Amino acid sequence: MKLSQVALLVAAAGGCCVGLWALQRTADFGFGNDDSPTNVKAEFYWSRLAYSSNMEGAGYGGGWGHRGWYSSWSRDYPKADRQFLIAMHRLTRIDGRPYEQVVTLDSDEIFNYPWIYAVQVQNWSFTDAEAKRLREYLLKGGFLMVDDFHGTDDWQDFMNGMRQVLPDRPVEDLQSGDEIFHTLYDIDDKMQIPGEQYVWTGRTYEKDGYQPKWRAIRDDKGRIIVAICHNMHLGDAWEWADDPNYPETFASMAFRVGLDYIIYGMTH
Repeated sequence: MKLSQVALLVAAAGGCCVGLWALQRTADFGFGNDDSPTNVKAEFYWSRLAYSSNMEGAGYGGGWGHRGWYSSWSRDYPKADRQFLIAMHRLTRIDGRPYEQVVTLDSDEIFNYPWIYAVQVQNWSFTDAEAKRLREYLLKGGFLMVDDFHGTDDWQDFMNGMRQVLPDRPVEDLQSGDEIFHTLYDIDDKMQIPGEQYVWTGRTYEKDGYQPKWRAIRDDKGRIIVAICHNMHLGDAWEWADDPNYPETFASMAFRVGLDYIIYGMTH
């Protein structure tokens, strides 16, 4: 499915203003409402992975943010998730549940949600049972998108956990012609998508993550099961899309990438 050239221009502009519209429409969609029903049926559920971290006890894996102390898995949560869902409802016809879902690996409940987003995955750790459940989830048709980790050390720490889950699966660098970049939008010219720190530093990179890495792990049939956004922070781009100081170019790209990944996960 492709958007027309005119629609693409509208969508690009929409990425800039969608965050503000999201804040205005929060009540209409039931965001932040503890009474929101959990049994609403939809064809898509936005799910975020809540994982345990061995580093948090040592003073790592979390931080003090504008909403107070957060764990690694909840970075940018829930605003990034909610603003992305608003963009999805505006720019696609996906029948998605209009609020986020947090999933864990301590039960089979994860199998009810076939698309998962995870951040700061350099800090994740798994028990053998958790690694087995995530492996089964992915090989049975699940899709995992990971984001917001940067540099050489973060990559090694991420892979330590990933090798528990998929010890024999190679990681590949995605090419611009890969189908995942052409499911809804045609994304040939990709850029490094920085976090909010770009606003006051002017740097698109963090740590020694100077170059964006668009990577993936596939199953035996060639289907992408883990989409890896390394040296980038799409979640911040979604969260701060309503900040006039955060460049629209980055926010628009982040929305387009996320929507392509969702369409791919739903159709492959």
